[in-house]
Amino acid sequence: MSFQSKQLAWVAAGIFAVGAAAGWVAPGLLHSAQAAETSSGTAAMGNPPAAVPGPIALISAPNYKAIVAQNRAAVVGVSIEGRVQVSDSDGPQMPDLGQLFGFDPYGNRARPHAPQRMPMHGQGSGFIVSPDGLVLTNAHVVKDADTVMVKLTDHREFKAKVLGVDETSDIAVLKIDAHGLTPVRLGDSQQLNVGDYVLAIGAPFGLEETATAGIVSAKGRSLPGDGAVPFIQTDAAVNPGNSGGPLFDASGAVVGINSQIYTNSGGYQGVAFAIPINLAMQVEDQIVRNGKVEHGRLGVEVQTLDQALADSFHLSSPSGALVSKVVPDSAAAHAGIKPGDVIVKFDGENIEDSGQLSAHVSAAAPGARATLEVVRDGKSLTLSATLGSVRDKELTADNAGGNASDHNQLGLTVRPLTPDERQQAGVATGLVVEDAQGRAARAGIQQGDVLLSVNGTPLRSAGELRELVHGHDRQIALLIQRGDNRIFVPVALG
Repeated sequence: MSFQSKQLAWVAAGIFAVGAAAGWVAPGLLHSAQAAETSSGTAAMGNPPAAVPGPIALISAPNYKAIVAQNRAAVVGVSIEGRVQVSDSDGPQMPDLGQLFGFDPYGNRARPHAPQRMPMHGQGSGFIVSPDGLVLTNAHVVKDADTVMVKLTDHREFKAKVLGVDETSDIAVLKIDAHGLTPVRLGDSQQLNVGDYVLAIGAPFGLEETATAGIVSAKGRSLPGDGAVPFIQTDAAVNPGNSGGPLFDASGAVVGINSQIYTNSGGYQGVAFAIPINLAMQVEDQIVRNGKVEHGRLGVEVQTLDQALADSFHLSSPSGALVSKVVPDSAAAHAGIKPGDVIVKFDGENIEDSGQLSAHVSAAAPGARATLEVVRDGKSLTLSATLGSVRDKELTADNAGGNASDHNQLGLTVRPLTPDERQQAGVATGLVVEDAQGRAARAGIQQGDVLLSVNGTPLRSAGELRELVHGHDRQIALLIQRGDNRIFVPVALG
Protein backbone atom coordinates (compact mmCIF):
# COMPACT_ATOMS: atom_id res chain seq x y z
CA MET A 1 0.00 0.00 0.00
CA SER A 2 1.06 3.59 -0.38
CA PHE A 3 2.12 5.72 2.58
CA GLN A 4 -1.48 6.90 2.62
CA SER A 5 -2.92 3.41 2.27
CA LYS A 6 -6.58 2.89 2.96
CA GLN A 7 -6.78 1.59 6.51
CA LEU A 8 -10.20 0.65 7.82
CA ALA A 9 -10.74 0.28 11.57
CA TRP A 10 -12.40 -3.01 12.44
CA VAL A 11 -14.49 -2.50 15.54
CA ALA A 12 -16.78 -5.53 15.36
CA ALA A 13 -17.63 -6.60 18.92
CA GLY A 14 -16.87 -10.08 20.20
CA ILE A 15 -14.90 -11.44 17.24
CA PHE A 16 -12.38 -13.13 19.52
CA ALA A 17 -14.07 -16.34 20.67
CA VAL A 18 -12.62 -19.48 19.14
CA GLY A 19 -14.69 -22.24 20.70
CA ALA A 20 -18.25 -22.48 21.97
CA ALA A 21 -18.96 -21.91 25.66
CA ALA A 22 -19.75 -25.58 26.16
CA GLY A 23 -16.31 -26.67 24.94
CA TRP A 24 -14.56 -27.59 21.71
CA VAL A 25 -14.11 -31.09 20.39
CA ALA A 26 -11.58 -32.10 17.77
CA PRO A 27 -13.27 -33.13 14.52
CA GLY A 28 -11.88 -36.64 14.74
CA LEU A 29 -13.24 -37.15 18.25
CA LEU A 30 -16.58 -35.67 17.22
CA HIS A 31 -16.88 -38.17 14.39
CA SER A 32 -15.99 -41.01 16.75
CA ALA A 33 -18.62 -39.87 19.24
CA GLN A 34 -21.23 -39.61 16.51
CA ALA A 35 -20.39 -43.09 15.30
CA ALA A 36 -20.70 -44.53 18.81
CA GLU A 37 -24.04 -42.85 19.33
CA THR A 38 -25.27 -44.18 16.01
CA SER A 39 -24.32 -47.75 16.80
CA SER A 40 -25.72 -47.72 20.32
CA GLY A 41 -28.73 -45.48 19.91
CA THR A 42 -30.15 -44.59 16.52
CA ALA A 43 -29.29 -47.87 14.83
CA ALA A 44 -30.80 -49.81 17.71
CA MET A 45 -34.11 -48.06 17.03
CA GLY A 46 -34.12 -49.45 13.53
CA ASN A 47 -33.29 -46.19 11.72
CA PRO A 48 -30.54 -46.08 9.13
CA PRO A 49 -27.23 -44.62 10.38
CA ALA A 50 -26.64 -40.92 9.74
CA ALA A 51 -24.23 -40.08 6.94
CA VAL A 52 -20.79 -39.13 8.26
CA PRO A 53 -18.50 -36.99 6.03
CA GLY A 54 -15.71 -39.06 4.60
CA PRO A 55 -12.02 -38.18 4.71
CA ILE A 56 -10.84 -35.26 2.55
CA ALA A 57 -8.07 -35.91 0.08
CA LEU A 58 -4.77 -34.29 1.02
CA ILE A 59 -3.43 -31.73 -1.45
CA SER A 60 0.20 -30.67 -1.37
CA ALA A 61 1.02 -26.98 -1.01
CA PRO A 62 1.87 -24.99 -4.16
CA ASN A 63 5.45 -24.59 -5.30
CA TYR A 64 5.82 -21.07 -3.94
CA LYS A 65 9.52 -21.05 -4.76
CA ALA A 66 8.76 -21.59 -8.46
CA ILE A 67 5.99 -18.97 -8.48
CA VAL A 68 8.34 -16.35 -7.05
CA ALA A 69 11.17 -17.27 -9.42
CA GLN A 70 8.86 -17.15 -12.43
CA ASN A 71 7.26 -13.80 -11.56
CA ARG A 72 9.78 -11.75 -9.58
CA ALA A 73 10.87 -9.80 -12.68
CA ALA A 74 7.27 -8.78 -13.40
CA VAL A 75 6.62 -7.27 -9.96
CA VAL A 76 7.72 -3.63 -9.67
CA GLY A 77 8.05 -0.95 -7.06
CA VAL A 78 6.08 2.26 -7.55
CA SER A 79 7.31 5.45 -5.88
CA ILE A 80 5.68 8.85 -6.02
CA GLU A 81 6.72 12.41 -5.32
CA GLY A 82 4.62 15.48 -4.70
CA ARG A 83 4.31 18.41 -2.36
CA VAL A 84 2.09 19.00 0.65
CA GLN A 85 1.39 22.14 2.60
CA VAL A 86 2.60 22.37 6.18
CA SER A 87 2.20 24.68 9.13
CA ASP A 88 5.19 25.95 11.06
CA SER A 89 4.50 23.67 14.03
CA ASP A 90 2.60 20.62 12.97
CA GLY A 91 4.50 19.32 9.95
CA PRO A 92 2.60 17.78 7.03
CA GLN A 93 -1.17 18.14 7.35
CA MET A 94 -4.26 18.94 5.37
CA PRO A 95 -3.77 22.36 3.75
CA ASP A 96 -5.41 25.40 5.29
CA LEU A 97 -5.98 28.86 3.86
CA GLY A 98 -6.54 30.34 7.30
CA GLN A 99 -3.22 32.19 7.24
CA LEU A 100 -4.17 33.83 3.98
CA PHE A 101 -7.26 35.44 5.53
CA GLY A 102 -6.43 35.52 9.26
CA PHE A 103 -4.59 37.52 11.91
CA ASP A 104 -1.05 37.47 13.26
CA PRO A 105 -0.32 36.35 16.88
CA TYR A 106 -0.78 39.95 18.09
CA GLY A 107 -4.32 40.32 16.73
CA ASN A 108 -3.35 42.39 13.71
CA ARG A 109 -4.69 41.42 10.34
CA ALA A 110 -2.04 39.28 8.72
CA ARG A 111 -0.74 40.10 5.29
CA PRO A 112 -1.71 37.35 2.85
CA HIS A 113 1.18 35.07 1.98
CA ALA A 114 1.59 31.73 0.27
CA PRO A 115 1.47 28.64 2.51
CA GLN A 116 4.65 26.61 2.85
CA ARG A 117 4.89 23.51 0.68
CA MET A 118 7.17 20.61 1.56
CA PRO A 119 8.25 17.54 -0.46
CA MET A 120 6.21 14.37 -0.01
CA HIS A 121 7.21 10.80 -0.91
CA GLY A 122 5.23 7.56 -1.01
CA GLN A 123 5.50 4.07 -2.40
CA GLY A 124 3.53 1.04 -3.40
CA SER A 125 3.75 -1.93 -5.74
CA GLY A 126 2.63 -2.89 -9.22
CA PHE A 127 3.11 -5.52 -11.91
CA ILE A 128 3.85 -5.65 -15.63
CA VAL A 129 0.99 -6.81 -17.88
CA SER A 130 2.56 -6.31 -21.33
CA PRO A 131 6.09 -6.61 -22.76
CA ASP A 132 5.99 -2.95 -23.92
CA GLY A 133 5.68 -1.50 -20.44
CA LEU A 134 2.06 -1.44 -19.26
CA VAL A 135 1.90 -1.61 -15.46
CA LEU A 136 -1.11 -2.08 -13.19
CA THR A 137 -1.29 -0.64 -9.68
CA ASN A 138 -3.83 0.93 -7.31
CA ALA A 139 -5.35 4.32 -8.01
CA HIS A 140 -4.73 5.41 -4.43
CA VAL A 141 -1.00 4.74 -4.87
CA VAL A 142 -0.52 7.29 -7.67
CA LYS A 143 -3.51 9.61 -7.27
CA ASP A 144 -2.45 13.28 -7.40
CA ALA A 145 1.27 12.44 -7.56
CA ASP A 146 3.47 14.93 -9.41
CA THR A 147 6.02 12.27 -10.40
CA VAL A 148 5.64 8.48 -10.60
CA MET A 149 8.70 6.20 -10.87
CA VAL A 150 8.67 2.47 -11.57
CA LYS A 151 11.61 0.35 -10.35
CA LEU A 152 12.27 -3.09 -11.85
CA THR A 153 13.92 -5.98 -10.05
CA ASP A 154 17.12 -5.41 -12.05
CA HIS A 155 17.26 -1.96 -10.39
CA ARG A 156 16.43 -0.02 -13.56
CA GLU A 157 14.08 2.91 -12.91
CA PHE A 158 11.68 4.57 -15.35
CA LYS A 159 9.54 7.68 -15.09
CA ALA A 160 5.99 6.45 -15.65
CA LYS A 161 3.15 8.10 -17.50
CA VAL A 162 -0.21 7.67 -15.80
CA LEU A 163 -2.50 6.59 -18.63
CA GLY A 164 -5.58 6.68 -16.44
CA VAL A 165 -6.91 6.40 -12.90
CA ASP A 166 -10.29 4.93 -11.95
CA GLU A 167 -11.07 5.72 -8.33
CA THR A 168 -14.30 3.70 -8.41
CA SER A 169 -12.39 0.43 -8.82
CA ASP A 170 -9.09 1.74 -7.36
CA ILE A 171 -7.19 0.79 -10.54
CA ALA A 172 -4.47 2.84 -12.26
CA VAL A 173 -2.63 2.03 -15.50
CA LEU A 174 0.96 3.22 -15.96
CA LYS A 175 3.21 3.16 -19.03
CA ILE A 176 7.00 3.07 -18.96
CA ASP A 177 9.33 3.42 -21.94
CA ALA A 178 10.71 -0.12 -21.89
CA HIS A 179 10.44 -3.12 -24.20
CA GLY A 180 11.01 -6.85 -24.01
CA LEU A 181 9.71 -7.04 -20.46
CA THR A 182 8.36 -10.22 -18.91
CA PRO A 183 4.68 -9.79 -17.98
CA VAL A 184 2.73 -11.82 -15.45
CA ARG A 185 0.38 -14.57 -16.54
CA LEU A 186 -3.23 -13.56 -15.92
CA GLY A 187 -5.66 -15.97 -14.31
CA ASP A 188 -9.42 -16.11 -13.85
CA SER A 189 -10.60 -14.73 -10.53
CA GLN A 190 -14.03 -16.28 -11.13
CA GLN A 191 -12.48 -19.72 -10.69
CA LEU A 192 -11.14 -18.95 -7.22
CA ASN A 193 -12.76 -20.71 -4.28
CA VAL A 194 -12.62 -20.11 -0.56
CA GLY A 195 -9.71 -22.14 0.81
CA ASP A 196 -7.55 -21.89 -2.33
CA TYR A 197 -3.88 -21.09 -1.84
CA VAL A 198 -2.69 -17.59 -2.79
CA LEU A 199 0.64 -15.76 -2.78
CA ALA A 200 1.25 -12.00 -2.59
CA ILE A 201 4.43 -10.29 -3.82
CA GLY A 202 5.19 -6.63 -3.21
CA ALA A 203 7.18 -4.10 -1.22
CA PRO A 204 5.66 -3.84 2.28
CA PHE A 205 7.29 -0.99 4.19
CA GLY A 206 9.61 -0.58 1.20
CA LEU A 207 11.04 -4.10 1.51
CA GLU A 208 11.18 -5.09 -2.16
CA GLU A 209 10.40 -8.55 -3.54
CA THR A 210 8.65 -9.74 -0.40
CA ALA A 211 6.47 -12.84 -0.78
CA THR A 212 3.71 -13.82 1.66
CA ALA A 213 1.29 -16.73 1.40
CA GLY A 214 -2.19 -17.58 2.63
CA ILE A 215 -5.58 -18.74 1.45
CA VAL A 216 -8.70 -17.17 0.03
CA SER A 217 -10.75 -16.36 3.13
CA ALA A 218 -13.89 -15.14 1.34
CA LYS A 219 -15.10 -13.87 -2.03
CA GLY A 220 -17.36 -11.03 -3.09
CA ARG A 221 -16.72 -8.88 -0.04
CA SER A 222 -18.33 -5.42 -0.18
CA LEU A 223 -16.53 -2.79 1.89
CA PRO A 224 -17.82 0.59 3.09
CA GLY A 225 -17.37 3.10 0.28
CA ASP A 226 -16.29 0.40 -2.19
CA GLY A 227 -19.55 -1.21 -3.27
CA ALA A 228 -18.40 -1.38 -6.89
CA VAL A 229 -15.69 -3.95 -6.13
CA PRO A 230 -16.42 -7.55 -5.06
CA PHE A 231 -13.18 -7.98 -3.10
CA ILE A 232 -11.25 -11.20 -2.61
CA GLN A 233 -10.49 -11.57 1.10
CA THR A 234 -7.26 -13.31 2.03
CA ASP A 235 -5.11 -13.92 5.08
CA ALA A 236 -1.84 -13.50 3.15
CA ALA A 237 0.18 -10.83 4.99
CA VAL A 238 -0.44 -7.46 3.27
CA ASN A 239 1.00 -4.24 4.69
CA PRO A 240 1.57 -0.60 3.67
CA GLY A 241 3.63 -0.79 0.47
CA ASN A 242 1.90 -3.92 -0.81
CA SER A 243 -0.87 -1.87 -2.46
CA GLY A 244 -1.00 -2.43 -6.20
CA GLY A 245 0.99 -5.65 -6.06
CA PRO A 246 -0.23 -8.97 -7.50
CA LEU A 247 -2.02 -11.82 -5.78
CA PHE A 248 -1.14 -15.18 -7.42
CA ASP A 249 -3.05 -18.44 -7.35
CA ALA A 250 -1.47 -21.86 -6.87
CA SER A 251 -0.58 -22.12 -10.57
CA GLY A 252 1.32 -18.81 -10.59
CA ALA A 253 -1.35 -16.76 -12.39
CA VAL A 254 -2.42 -13.34 -11.12
CA VAL A 255 -5.96 -13.41 -9.73
CA GLY A 256 -6.07 -10.12 -7.83
CA ILE A 257 -4.50 -6.77 -6.96
CA ASN A 258 -3.79 -6.24 -3.26
CA SER A 259 -5.61 -3.10 -2.22
CA GLN A 260 -6.88 -2.75 1.36
CA ILE A 261 -6.63 -4.13 4.87
CA TYR A 262 -8.77 -4.13 7.98
CA THR A 263 -6.54 -3.00 10.83
CA ASN A 264 -6.51 -1.45 14.28
CA SER A 265 -2.74 -1.08 14.30
CA GLY A 266 -2.00 0.22 10.79
CA GLY A 267 -0.42 -3.11 9.83
CA TYR A 268 -1.37 -6.69 8.99
CA GLN A 269 -3.96 -8.35 11.21
CA GLY A 270 -4.96 -11.28 9.03
CA VAL A 271 -7.67 -9.62 6.92
CA ALA A 272 -6.63 -8.25 3.53
CA PHE A 273 -8.57 -7.51 0.35
CA ALA A 274 -7.66 -7.77 -3.33
CA ILE A 275 -9.43 -6.49 -6.44
CA PRO A 276 -10.38 -9.41 -8.74
CA ILE A 277 -8.14 -9.47 -11.82
CA ASN A 278 -11.13 -9.94 -14.13
CA LEU A 279 -12.50 -6.57 -13.03
CA ALA A 280 -9.05 -4.97 -13.15
CA MET A 281 -8.48 -6.03 -16.75
CA GLN A 282 -11.87 -4.64 -17.82
CA VAL A 283 -10.81 -1.30 -16.35
CA GLU A 284 -7.35 -1.53 -17.92
CA ASP A 285 -8.87 -2.18 -21.35
CA GLN A 286 -11.10 0.92 -21.13
CA ILE A 287 -8.25 3.12 -19.94
CA VAL A 288 -5.90 1.99 -22.72
CA ARG A 289 -8.60 2.37 -25.40
CA ASN A 290 -10.39 5.50 -24.19
CA GLY A 291 -8.23 7.09 -21.52
CA LYS A 292 -11.10 6.85 -19.05
CA VAL A 293 -13.53 4.38 -17.52
CA GLU A 294 -17.31 4.49 -17.65
CA HIS A 295 -19.45 2.64 -15.14
CA GLY A 296 -23.07 1.66 -15.46
CA ARG A 297 -25.73 3.21 -13.25
CA LEU A 298 -29.10 1.78 -12.34
CA GLY A 299 -30.34 4.68 -10.22
CA VAL A 300 -31.40 2.99 -6.99
CA GLU A 301 -30.43 3.08 -3.34
CA VAL A 302 -30.39 -0.42 -1.89
CA GLN A 303 -29.74 -2.16 1.40
CA THR A 304 -28.94 -5.70 2.45
CA LEU A 305 -31.77 -7.74 3.93
CA ASP A 306 -31.83 -9.27 7.38
CA GLN A 307 -34.28 -11.91 8.60
CA ALA A 308 -36.73 -9.35 9.98
CA LEU A 309 -36.88 -7.47 6.67
CA ALA A 310 -37.19 -10.73 4.75
CA ASP A 311 -40.19 -11.70 6.89
CA SER A 312 -41.74 -8.26 6.36
CA PHE A 313 -41.50 -8.62 2.58
CA HIS A 314 -42.66 -12.26 2.58
CA LEU A 315 -39.34 -13.65 1.32
CA SER A 316 -38.27 -17.24 1.82
CA SER A 317 -34.71 -16.15 2.77
CA PRO A 318 -32.89 -12.87 3.56
CA SER A 319 -31.08 -12.64 0.24
CA GLY A 320 -31.28 -9.94 -2.40
CA ALA A 321 -30.94 -6.16 -2.56
CA LEU A 322 -33.85 -4.23 -1.06
CA VAL A 323 -34.64 -1.04 -3.00
CA SER A 324 -35.13 1.89 -0.62
CA LYS A 325 -35.13 4.68 -3.23
CA VAL A 326 -35.50 5.02 -7.00
CA VAL A 327 -33.91 8.08 -8.60
CA PRO A 328 -36.35 9.93 -10.89
CA ASP A 329 -35.70 9.64 -14.63
CA SER A 330 -33.09 6.91 -14.03
CA ALA A 331 -32.71 3.50 -15.65
CA ALA A 332 -34.49 1.91 -12.68
CA ALA A 333 -37.39 4.36 -12.89
CA HIS A 334 -37.85 3.70 -16.61
CA ALA A 335 -37.71 -0.05 -15.98
CA GLY A 336 -40.55 0.16 -13.45
CA ILE A 337 -38.57 -0.63 -10.31
CA LYS A 338 -40.25 0.64 -7.12
CA PRO A 339 -39.16 1.16 -3.51
CA GLY A 340 -39.78 -2.07 -1.63
CA ASP A 341 -38.78 -4.26 -4.58
CA VAL A 342 -36.13 -6.86 -3.82
CA ILE A 343 -33.69 -7.46 -6.68
CA VAL A 344 -32.67 -11.13 -6.55
CA LYS A 345 -31.04 -11.57 -9.98
CA PHE A 346 -29.08 -9.36 -12.36
CA ASP A 347 -28.62 -10.79 -15.86
CA GLY A 348 -29.16 -14.28 -14.48
CA GLU A 349 -26.64 -13.90 -11.64
CA ASN A 350 -28.00 -14.39 -8.13
CA ILE A 351 -27.85 -11.30 -5.91
CA GLU A 352 -27.22 -12.23 -2.28
CA ASP A 353 -26.72 -8.71 -0.92
CA SER A 354 -26.61 -5.05 -1.95
CA GLY A 355 -22.86 -5.13 -2.57
CA GLN A 356 -23.20 -7.76 -5.27
CA LEU A 357 -25.76 -5.66 -7.13
CA SER A 358 -23.52 -2.58 -6.97
CA ALA A 359 -20.57 -4.57 -8.32
CA HIS A 360 -22.58 -6.01 -11.25
CA VAL A 361 -24.05 -2.63 -12.22
CA SER A 362 -20.71 -0.82 -11.97
CA ALA A 363 -18.98 -3.43 -14.13
CA ALA A 364 -21.58 -3.08 -16.89
CA ALA A 365 -21.22 -0.51 -19.66
CA PRO A 366 -23.56 2.49 -19.90
CA GLY A 367 -26.27 1.68 -22.44
CA ALA A 368 -26.15 -2.03 -21.72
CA ARG A 369 -29.50 -3.76 -21.38
CA ALA A 370 -29.88 -5.71 -18.13
CA THR A 371 -32.53 -8.22 -17.10
CA LEU A 372 -33.59 -7.91 -13.48
CA GLU A 373 -35.57 -10.41 -11.46
CA VAL A 374 -37.36 -8.70 -8.58
CA VAL A 375 -39.74 -9.81 -5.86
CA ARG A 376 -42.69 -7.46 -5.27
CA ASP A 377 -45.46 -8.28 -2.80
CA GLY A 378 -44.24 -11.85 -2.67
CA LYS A 379 -44.44 -12.29 -6.45
CA SER A 380 -41.55 -12.63 -8.87
CA LEU A 381 -41.29 -10.15 -11.76
CA THR A 382 -38.81 -9.85 -14.64
CA LEU A 383 -37.92 -6.32 -15.69
CA SER A 384 -35.57 -4.92 -18.32
CA ALA A 385 -33.42 -1.84 -17.78
CA THR A 386 -31.09 0.12 -20.06
CA LEU A 387 -28.29 1.24 -17.77
CA GLY A 388 -27.28 4.85 -17.56
CA SER A 389 -23.84 6.24 -16.76
CA VAL A 390 -22.31 7.42 -13.50
CA ARG A 391 -21.73 10.62 -15.47
CA ASP A 392 -25.52 11.02 -15.66
CA LYS A 393 -25.60 11.35 -11.87
CA GLU A 394 -23.35 14.42 -12.00
CA LEU A 395 -25.33 16.02 -14.81
CA THR A 396 -28.64 15.41 -13.05
CA ALA A 397 -27.34 16.97 -9.83
CA ASP A 398 -25.94 19.93 -11.74
CA ASN A 399 -29.15 20.61 -13.63
CA ALA A 400 -31.11 20.43 -10.40
CA GLY A 401 -28.83 22.95 -8.73
CA GLY A 402 -27.52 20.28 -6.35
CA ASN A 403 -24.07 18.93 -5.74
CA ALA A 404 -21.71 18.13 -8.58
CA SER A 405 -18.08 17.13 -8.60
CA ASP A 406 -15.05 16.92 -10.82
CA HIS A 407 -12.77 14.73 -8.75
CA ASN A 408 -10.66 13.70 -11.75
CA GLN A 409 -9.04 17.12 -12.05
CA LEU A 410 -9.84 19.39 -9.12
CA GLY A 411 -11.20 17.15 -6.38
CA LEU A 412 -14.01 19.56 -5.53
CA THR A 413 -17.66 18.99 -4.67
CA VAL A 414 -19.62 22.24 -5.10
CA ARG A 415 -23.14 23.64 -5.29
CA PRO A 416 -24.59 26.99 -6.38
CA LEU A 417 -25.12 29.68 -3.74
CA THR A 418 -28.64 30.13 -2.45
CA PRO A 419 -30.16 33.65 -2.72
CA ASP A 420 -29.58 34.24 1.01
CA GLU A 421 -25.97 33.09 0.71
CA ARG A 422 -25.40 35.38 -2.28
CA GLN A 423 -26.78 38.33 -0.31
CA GLN A 424 -24.72 37.49 2.74
CA ALA A 425 -21.52 37.08 0.71
CA GLY A 426 -22.25 40.19 -1.34
CA VAL A 427 -21.80 38.44 -4.68
CA ALA A 428 -23.98 37.92 -7.74
CA THR A 429 -22.87 34.36 -8.51
CA GLY A 430 -20.61 31.70 -7.07
CA LEU A 431 -20.28 28.11 -5.91
CA VAL A 432 -19.99 26.85 -2.33
CA VAL A 433 -17.28 24.22 -1.72
CA GLU A 434 -18.86 21.27 0.10
CA ASP A 435 -15.76 19.06 -0.06
CA ALA A 436 -12.18 19.55 -1.21
CA GLN A 437 -9.74 16.77 -1.99
CA GLY A 438 -6.72 16.12 -4.19
CA ARG A 439 -5.27 19.06 -6.09
CA ALA A 440 -7.72 21.64 -4.76
CA ALA A 441 -7.11 20.62 -1.15
CA ARG A 442 -3.34 20.72 -1.65
CA ALA A 443 -3.70 24.25 -3.01
CA GLY A 444 -5.48 25.25 0.21
CA ILE A 445 -9.15 25.30 -0.78
CA GLN A 446 -11.46 23.98 1.93
CA GLN A 447 -15.10 23.37 2.77
CA GLY A 448 -17.15 26.55 3.02
CA ASP A 449 -15.07 28.58 0.57
CA VAL A 450 -16.91 30.34 -2.25
CA LEU A 451 -15.55 29.90 -5.79
CA LEU A 452 -16.15 33.07 -7.77
CA SER A 453 -14.25 32.58 -11.04
CA VAL A 454 -11.81 30.45 -13.04
CA ASN A 455 -9.08 32.47 -14.72
CA GLY A 456 -11.31 35.52 -14.41
CA THR A 457 -14.49 33.92 -15.82
CA PRO A 458 -17.40 34.11 -13.30
CA LEU A 459 -18.96 30.86 -12.13
CA ARG A 460 -22.72 30.21 -12.00
CA SER A 461 -22.94 26.40 -12.01
CA ALA A 462 -20.91 23.26 -11.44
CA GLY A 463 -21.25 22.53 -15.15
CA GLU A 464 -19.50 25.80 -16.00
CA LEU A 465 -16.71 24.92 -13.57
CA ARG A 466 -16.30 21.54 -15.25
CA GLU A 467 -16.20 23.10 -18.73
CA LEU A 468 -13.71 25.79 -17.73
CA VAL A 469 -11.39 23.25 -16.10
CA HIS A 470 -11.66 20.70 -18.90
CA GLY A 471 -8.76 20.86 -21.31
CA HIS A 472 -6.34 22.61 -18.96
CA ASP A 473 -3.30 20.42 -18.38
CA ARG A 474 -1.09 22.81 -16.40
CA GLN A 475 -2.54 25.36 -14.01
CA ILE A 476 -5.64 27.48 -13.38
CA ALA A 477 -6.37 30.37 -11.02
CA LEU A 478 -9.46 30.12 -8.83
CA LEU A 479 -10.80 33.27 -7.18
CA ILE A 480 -11.81 32.31 -3.64
CA GLN A 481 -13.87 34.26 -1.12
CA ARG A 482 -13.67 33.36 2.55
CA GLY A 483 -15.57 35.71 4.79
CA ASP A 484 -14.82 39.24 3.60
CA ASN A 485 -11.51 38.31 1.98
CA ARG A 486 -10.76 37.32 -1.60
CA ILE A 487 -7.63 35.84 -3.14
CA PHE A 488 -6.62 34.02 -6.35
CA VAL A 489 -5.39 30.50 -5.64
CA PRO A 490 -3.30 28.69 -8.28
CA VAL A 491 -4.21 25.02 -8.73
CA ALA A 492 -1.82 22.76 -10.65
CA LEU A 493 -3.57 20.29 -12.97
CA GLY A 494 -0.65 18.74 -14.84
